[in-house]
Amino acid sequence: MARIAGIDLPRNKRGIISLQYIYGIGATRAKNILEQASISEQVKVQDWTDDNVMNISRIVQEQFKVEGELRSEVQLQIKRLMDIACYRGLRHRKGLPVRGQRTKTNARTRKGKRKTVANKKKVTK
Repeated sequence: MARIAGIDLPRNKRGIISLQYIYGIGATRAKNILEQASISEQVKVQDWTDDNVMNISRIVQEQFKVEGELRSEVQLQIKRLMDIACYRGLRHRKGLPVRGQRTKTNARTRKGKRKTVANKKKVTK
């Protein structure tokens, strides 16, 4: 079982795919890490030796912020935006899209489930 940065990597997948299960590592970083460790991208995690796992773990810890450290940094940056009350911070605070997307339609991921507002009834004389 390969455990890197507190994450159990799936054993039956290729190394480049498995490394992406770690928060903060995408395709490009995974490729660079495997190049530095001189491991082929095609080799599955179950075929890695203990030395390979230790080498990859060392590279990840030394060069990148990942998992908890990265998550807390991102949260602090969002909190800073909200504290200074800039436009992006206000959008975060209201739970609306931050990067200029339309909100009349779509934006359901940020806005949440629809809250239906009933029409006013017309008064009859």
